[in-house]
Amino acid sequence: MRSISNLTFGFFLGILGIVMFSSKAVMVKLAYAYEIDAIGILLLRMAFSFPFYLVIAIIYTPKGSFERHSIQIKDYLWVFFFGFVGYYLASYFDFVGLSYIKASLERIILFVYPTLVLLMNRLFLKIPISKAQALAIAITYLGVVITFWEEVAISGRDTYLGGVFVLLSAITYASYLVGSGWMIPKFGVMRFTAYAMIVSCLCVFVHYALTANVDIFQYSWEVYLLGLLIAVFATVIPSFLVSASIKMINASNFAIVAGIGPISTIIFASIFLNEQLTVLQLIGAMVVIIGILLVSRNRTSKIK
Repeated sequence: MRSISNLTFGFFLGILGIVMFSSKAVMVKLAYAYEIDAIGILLLRMAFSFPFYLVIAIIYTPKGSFERHSIQIKDYLWVFFFGFVGYYLASYFDFVGLSYIKASLERIILFVYPTLVLLMNRLFLKIPISKAQALAIAITYLGVVITFWEEVAISGRDTYLGGVFVLLSAITYASYLVGSGWMIPKFGVMRFTAYAMIVSCLCVFVHYALTANVDIFQYSWEVYLLGLLIAVFATVIPSFLVSASIKMINASNFAIVAGIGPISTIIFASIFLNEQLTVLQLIGAMVVIIGILLVSRNRTSKIK
């Protein structure tokens, strides 16, 4: 009885975390209505997130000079690299892409990152891809093509640019997942994530200082509220909810929960942004979700 209760609670945490993550794109689009650019809203997201991750880093950093896994200087350099690529670049590309395409389309494109992880593992780590995985990848990209090309016909050629930026976001995030796997056992999930996020925050601060010609304090209160909401409710809290869910229900079950992401974004975008997908685009979105679930299922089966 207790195990069933824990499993149910784990699913609940996973669903809540995914839904909260999915709200990010919608809140970014709402912020753009107040004429703030991608780096501006990204700065607010990171500025409000920074104190949380700094506290986490302090709490989870071992006291004294003892390091359990003999962490070296090069390990910290890798943490910097993964923070730069996996969180700073991925977030920046995503926010820029959102200035050109719908929030619902952004989530559908981002959702292909598990297939990119498989492809990168094959390319760089020589991990083979099974026939079932290859079929699942093909199904996923078929769904993306259906949804994307329909949007091009509706919204025009700017969709190409937005789609490229969001795809770059998915690629950089996938590369982070592939490359950081051997670092997490050394630092631990909480500590590694906090360090990488701190690096990302600092990169955004430097980027804004070097490129922005607008005073960040000139916007209306709604912009700062949205920045705070993105940081707390679409970044910090869901990151811990997802980690807790994976621990309680395992990665295989969580892959099923993750399929809610594009659906919840589509619903949020319809309610708050008045975005509407065509029937063909909804079919494409469902094809993407099915493809990713098949990819995740085959990855888990292979691991077992």
